Amino acid sequence: MLKVQFYTKKNCPLCDKAYLILEELQKEFDFAIEERDIYKKDEWLESYGLMIPVVQVNDEDIEYGLIDKESLRKRLLTFF
Repeated sequence: MLKVQFYTKKNCPLCDKAYLILEELQKEFDFAIEERDIYKKDEWLESYGLMIPVVQVNDEDIEYGLIDKESLRKRLLTFF
């Protein structure tokens, strides 16, 4: 099963919206979401503090910021 890392933080409306998009796409694709709060590790905060939400697969950032469902769907297709 594909694992999708989702970098986020609390009280982030863009993150909440992006998570809902990921959940919708799970109905089409078989993947698990690993949610990562950027405040849990300094390296995550340093790397993604200005970019969140960030969707990552195989250590590759595939979408960030304002997540678009169709764009994310196309990127996920490349992993299946």
